[in-house]
Amino acid sequence: MQKRFYQPEAETMPVNEIKKLQEYKLIRQVRYVYEHVEYYRNLMDEKGVKPEDITCLEDISKLPFLSKNDLREAYPYGMLATDLKNCVRIHSTSGTTGKRVVAFYTQNDVDMWEDCCARAIVAAGGDKGDVVQVAYGYGLFTGGAGLHGGSHKVGCLTLPMSSGNTNRQIQFMMDLNASILCCTPSYAAYIGETLKEQGYKPGYNSLKAGIFGAEPWTEEMRHDIENSLGIKAYDIYGLTESSGPGVAFECCEQNGMHINEDHFYAEIIDPDTGEVLPEGSKGELVFTSLDKEAFPLIRYRTRDITVLTREKCSCGRTFVRMHKPMGRSDDMMIIRGVNVFPSQIEAVLLNKGYAPNYQILIDRVNNTDTFEIRVEMLPEDFSDKPQVITKKEKKIQSAMKEMLGINPVIRLVAPKSIARSEGKAVRVIDNRKKIGIHT
Repeated sequence: MQKRFYQPEAETMPVNEIKKLQEYKLIRQVRYVYEHVEYYRNLMDEKGVKPEDITCLEDISKLPFLSKNDLREAYPYGMLATDLKNCVRIHSTSGTTGKRVVAFYTQNDVDMWEDCCARAIVAAGGDKGDVVQVAYGYGLFTGGAGLHGGSHKVGCLTLPMSSGNTNRQIQFMMDLNASILCCTPSYAAYIGETLKEQGYKPGYNSLKAGIFGAEPWTEEMRHDIENSLGIKAYDIYGLTESSGPGVAFECCEQNGMHINEDHFYAEIIDPDTGEVLPEGSKGELVFTSLDKEAFPLIRYRTRDITVLTREKCSCGRTFVRMHKPMGRSDDMMIIRGVNVFPSQIEAVLLNKGYAPNYQILIDRVNNTDTFEIRVEMLPEDFSDKPQVITKKEKKIQSAMKEMLGINPVIRLVAPKSIARSEGKAVRVIDNRKKIGIHT
């Protein structure tokens, strides 16, 4: 197997050297943030910790956490660690659940981020001969800009398509022989579905790989996308708050994402107590940015639930790997007292042969939670006979009960009746939140 690296000296660094580098950068970064960010300095002072108390990696547990609420409270400039004239760009979260989080970037921050994305493209088999179609959104969203810059760093021909206009996406994909597709997994699935409707088979395109992220997706959905597009599908992970996609990426093994440890320090904590958990434990992922100049975050709680492993990877990279997030502690739904993640529902549907076109509707009637899952039938399986539909619904319901421990109402609906997304898919409609019920 050919081993491919963008920056081999970093990506294959011995683990003991990685730890030494992280320790040096952590000590430096804590002092930098303490001196330049009043908001975080106040948090440290409240906890009674000073920069000189941080002398090794283990001391990081002495530091306070940051949450998205902190970043919203500090909006817009409260977390800025450098003079605004040193910044060259901002990116922002959607702001759908509150104030936006605005992240600032110096040129060094942008260069580091693009290097991380370049590592992901090379790990997916990319080189100067590739045509990279970037169908993530551009603008304030980080997806488009990150993979665009990474593609340039590798030297690929870059198609800055942004999201949407699927027919144009397909035209450029075919006419310019795009070989790597970058977008959300739900949009990749939609492109595959549209190609099939237009009579194309996987072998008709030049795609060899896809780099997909920005929303949860299951292994079942990965296989579905790989089959529909005729590619190898790679996961990529990132947060607007930390620098966007490229914090971690999959290699040829497709068995967890390598975290760029020379730039980010990862911890797993108990989401309830904040206790740091040992390697191999499932818990909430926490990141510290070791190099960021404009918007450096120390112990940022991602809310993503995952596991870290240092098991040797045959790709040759020595960076720790994170498993595909199993859900988010803040996306978890509590329905009739049971913890439910959308990824569990998607896994059942894909295992039963349904496309990942579904919607979860939750409400409360007479003080009882209602739980309905609407699932699109495939065109070839569509039927208007009630008895046929009911039989299919009962099979799905049984599988859901086995997976979740509770019985949802299953509604099979006509093909194309659930709205498609060209960005992040809207999977959950929880009407309990409209009436102030804690979930």
